[in-house]
Amino acid sequence: MVRSQALLGLWAGLLAAGACSSGSGNAPGDAGSDAASIVATRPYGFKVPAGYDGDSPTPLVIMLHGYGLTPAAQEDYFQFGAVADEQTFLYAYPGGTVDPTNARFWNADDACCNFFGAEVDDIGYIDAVIDDVSAKYNVDPRRIFIVGHSNGAFMSHRLACERSGRIAAIASLAGAVWRDATKCNPSRPISVLDVHGDADNVVLFGGGAIPAGFLAPGNPPTTQPPYPSQAQTMSTWAGKNGCSGALAPNGVTLDLDVALVGAETSESGYTGCPTGIGVELWTIRGGGHVPLLAQPNLPQSIYAFFKAHPKP
Repeated sequence: MVRSQALLGLWAGLLAAGACSSGSGNAPGDAGSDAASIVATRPYGFKVPAGYDGDSPTPLVIMLHGYGLTPAAQEDYFQFGAVADEQTFLYAYPGGTVDPTNARFWNADDACCNFFGAEVDDIGYIDAVIDDVSAKYNVDPRRIFIVGHSNGAFMSHRLACERSGRIAAIASLAGAVWRDATKCNPSRPISVLDVHGDADNVVLFGGGAIPAGFLAPGNPPTTQPPYPSQAQTMSTWAGKNGCSGALAPNGVTLDLDVALVGAETSESGYTGCPTGIGVELWTIRGGGHVPLLAQPNLPQSIYAFFKAHPKP
């Protein structure tokens, strides 16, 4: 219980940092397109890596923040920017819209976190971000990746369901796919990495629902529809991708959380997936909703998964 309170305290600190941020940052340059007009009203943070060569097709990573955070606050937590320089990928960190409680959110699925039923097309917005970056830089269309935390993780799953034709892989920290798997209809196989603490008391490892007033009175105003367990989430993706085998440990352990002793994270993956497709679950044993990251282990490890899984 003490650890859970400490992690929620860290989340509150990130929320405070986000509240002091200037918003989503600015997209570079101008473009005379629909995408440019969309991102003009919803700008996104962006980083060009130090080693960028316009003559070479370059991967693009898009990071999606958690509920109530700004992109800048989420980047302070993840620190993908340093890995972008190290590994040479273009890096965008867009922002969700603001709900009646002044919290930024993504319209991901029915479980999280459009608590007030706003009419907002975040799939179209992420499309516009990809189009805008691709109009200005040499983006490799086989290496477009999404990473998200919490509400951003739910949004990454929705993008995998609806935009598998242009996204190669997603990585989700503390999220889940649609509980109703019939709502997820990828047009082609897509690689999926789920990272989740088995002691997460915000998005439960075993599945659940976000209760009314979880964050503050009236927010959310009612209990949300349920989200699936991690086992069900991974089973859904194995089925969507046509994996014929079972989820099994691969023998790899990682040290992702400095608050836990040793290499606390175990990797598992499905066998029998199509060539080039990975469906993996990394379980942080004892980990909560906001792991105390052992930098730069998590962003480096996530990008290693991305690098190994371009679009086949």
